Amino acid sequence: MKRITAAAVILGLSAASLWLPTRPALAGDQEHQTKKGTEMSDEELRERLTPEQYHVTQENGTERAFQNEYWNNHRAGIYVDVVSGEPLFSSLDKFESGSGWPSFTQPLETENIVEKKDRSWFTVRTEVRSANADSHLGHVFDDGPAPNGLRYCVNSAALRFIPVEDLEEEGYGELLELFDEGK
Repeated sequence: MKRITAAAVILGLSAASLWLPTRPALAGDQEHQTKKGTEMSDEELRERLTPEQYHVTQENGTERAFQNEYWNNHRAGIYVDVVSGEPLFSSLDKFESGSGWPSFTQPLETENIVEKKDRSWFTVRTEVRSANADSHLGHVFDDGPAPNGLRYCVNSAALRFIPVEDLEEEGYGELLELFDEGK
């Protein structure tokens, strides 16, 4: 699978929204790994994803705080990469950070998360991306709660939520035991 290095381009700030750096549109022959091991072209991604999902996952975009699908989701389940379907986070690790984006103390499966240095905006942050599809997810900060003090601040547009009652049907039945432990 080919990887394209993200080139940071500052789009600007406005009072209504904050735009973070983006990378150029991917070449039409760019391929992306999906959960089942098939690959999708850039054209297929554009057809399958909403414009916001594409902007966030493929162009390193950021959605608006408090105006996204999962920032206030309190249902039990898992969050998977909207592109590849790889399991990323669990509702068991979700917490209210006050940031306006879904925040998690840890990934569900660490091998599905890749951390990269982000030197945009005149600072150094740690970007988090999905391992299979290389989707931009958000950033991880060291201002989270105990026990590890981490806050994975993730864009809802990069995620698909699967409620616990749908895990088996959606092919994630092996993760049901995580939610049985709390009963």
